Amino acid sequence: MDRSKYLTVSQLTKYLKLKFDRDPYLQKVYLTGELSNFRLRSGHQYFSLKDDNAVIDAVMFRSQFAKVKFTPEEGMKLCVTGHVSLYERSGRYQIYIDTMEPDGVGSLYLAFEQLKKKLNAEGLFSLPKKPLPLFPKRIAVVTSLNGAVIRDINTTVRRRYPIAQVVLFPTVVQGEKAAADITRQINRANQMGNFDTLIIGRGGGSIEDLWPFNEESVARAIAASKIPVISSVGHETDTTIADLVADRRAATPTAAAELATPQRLDDTLLLLKDFQRRLFNTMRAQIDFDKKQLAKVNQSYIFQQPTRLYENYAQKVDQLTQELQHQEESRLQTAHNAVDQLSNKLLAYAPTRQVKQGQEVVKQLQARLQTAAQSYDQRVNQQVTALTKQLHSLDPLKIMERGYTYVTKEGRVINQARQLAAGDTMLLHFADGNVTVTVTNIKEKNNGNK
Repeated sequence: MDRSKYLTVSQLTKYLKLKFDRDPYLQKVYLTGELSNFRLRSGHQYFSLKDDNAVIDAVMFRSQFAKVKFTPEEGMKLCVTGHVSLYERSGRYQIYIDTMEPDGVGSLYLAFEQLKKKLNAEGLFSLPKKPLPLFPKRIAVVTSLNGAVIRDINTTVRRRYPIAQVVLFPTVVQGEKAAADITRQINRANQMGNFDTLIIGRGGGSIEDLWPFNEESVARAIAASKIPVISSVGHETDTTIADLVADRRAATPTAAAELATPQRLDDTLLLLKDFQRRLFNTMRAQIDFDKKQLAKVNQSYIFQQPTRLYENYAQKVDQLTQELQHQEESRLQTAHNAVDQLSNKLLAYAPTRQVKQGQEVVKQLQARLQTAAQSYDQRVNQQVTALTKQLHSLDPLKIMERGYTYVTKEGRVINQARQLAAGDTMLLHFADGNVTVTVTNIKEKNNGNK
């Protein structure tokens, strides 16, 4: 045996891994599937993606998973990108994930909904709201140092209630470090303990820009604040977790400053107009959103090709129908065979059949008896004929017809010469009659003449 032709398991595995790593189609794979075997770990994440017919192992390293804004859950439908390779130790191929998104909705939106659901279950949204003081002396503002937010708040406070002091707690309002900085400044204002109202806010932006105000740490800092908090984040249509936890929500920084200061008649009228405008914008945004959702639904393959919904089901129904027919035919055939077997058994034990069989047996026995009787008669006749012939052959008359005779004297048969004497009268018997004679001379063979 030439052992040089044989590979070790490690050599074969390395060769297959090289094939995976050099395949350009496997370097950037877009994959969708259902999350399975997922357990949140502190480091790297190991789980599986599956559909109805297959499953693939998946790995997401700590650095990539840290960028995921939502919390994956078992059974969640995901869209991921990554590269496919082979893990040499186990010999199993798996996908190494770079990005992860929920299928159908954005990851940030899903993370927002998950945190919202979690905090709502804990009761953070239903905590008693702290009332705003009517005549604040000091107002703390947590926002960017150079943004328009602090300028609008200062302008409004000086116009409405100039005796109030506005104190800025400068913070980063965008980026990965923003949430920690916002939390730190909220806690700092509470630790100082000499503020009547706290305003947190920033200008408009995308959901990514506003995301620090959706972080759990910021929400818990607001909920734990002893100072009444006014949240003014983004535009009127933007709603953040901070808005839901805060004691009051303002659509704009100007509105936040107005809430924090005493209200005048003209301010009330402006507030009503502001509410009207907000309602109009909210309705318009909702209508636009519903239109987009409707357009998205209309573009779905369910409406474009509705037959695809039931193609597999129709095929499965056909297969099941055929199987059912085959099973029914098989069961009917088995039942027919059983009935035939029972019918044959019943016929075998039926009285008429027994009678017919008995009659056949009687006929056979009669025929055999008749044959035996005829054979017996024939044998008897043959025996009688043979005996008759033997009897005829032994008949004295027949012998006498051949010239033989016998002698009697006084009714006794004479079979020896010494039984007679000269002068005796004897009777000679012939076949056709008798003759009486007288003995004149006797000659014996042994004694000579007499």
